[in-house]
Amino acid sequence: MRVTNSMLVNNMITNLGRNLSRMEKYQEKLATGKKISVPSDDPVVAARALKLRTDVSQIEQYKKNVKDALSWLEITESAIADVGDILQRARELAVQGSNGATTPEDTQKIGEEVRQLKNQLINLGNATYAGRYIFSGFKTDTKLINDDGEFDIDVFNAEQIIYQIGVGDSININVTGGDLFNGGGVADSGTSGTLFEDIDNFITALDSGDYATIDATIGRIDIQQNNLLRIRADIGARCNRLELTENRLGNDGLNFTKLMSVNEDIDQAENIMLLKSEENVYRASLAGGARIIQPSLVDFLK
Repeated sequence: MRVTNSMLVNNMITNLGRNLSRMEKYQEKLATGKKISVPSDDPVVAARALKLRTDVSQIEQYKKNVKDALSWLEITESAIADVGDILQRARELAVQGSNGATTPEDTQKIGEEVRQLKNQLINLGNATYAGRYIFSGFKTDTKLINDDGEFDIDVFNAEQIIYQIGVGDSININVTGGDLFNGGGVADSGTSGTLFEDIDNFITALDSGDYATIDATIGRIDIQQNNLLRIRADIGARCNRLELTENRLGNDGLNFTKLMSVNEDIDQAENIMLLKSEENVYRASLAGGARIIQPSLVDFLK
């Protein structure tokens, strides 16, 4: 077969293109810091990268859920602590009012303060977090209690707000109004909690001078306080669990990010060495190609 200059030139151009393509591949890795730019570069690395990226993304979402859950529970615990302070003050007033030596004027003043305590209880029952009513179950856009101390929603069907905080791991973050304000069972009226019923009976007894009912209020308030202690203990346990979960997710995030880096990131020193090697090959092919083009007759006539 006769070899022509055209064949030599075409082969030279083809080989130059291949060498340039290999050099460009290492230049792109150096610029991006990644082993692959498209899945076809290495399907195994690409598949593993997709899985690890999904895991890291899930962990980040779980971390956000944990922070939101902690904030919700902290607001809830703060509101319940304030309810506890109100009950303690109401108990002190009940002890004071149960003394038969108090005058009608004294009981009237106590009654006025208890009415203010009731109003504050209503405000706490309608406490919000990020614009959502925290004691209203799923109906976070609806107030729990109206101005008369009666429930605006059905609180007797427990509605738990569940947050996903891990793979197959979830937690209830809310306290329902029915649980909070029904420490002594179900109210006789059926439209308000036993806590508000006890407060209303307390006010009525103060207005009428019913010292026996005032004295009985002390025991009723004790029941409500015990209920609050139970709820606060449960909230504390959930907060502890969330804090442990937050620490675990932080460690998982670091571990999976490290695995993702090992899977995707290049060894810069090795890549630079290979790049220089391909660059030398390319330069050598350019020099060799220059020798392929032989001088023509015109060159000899000059």
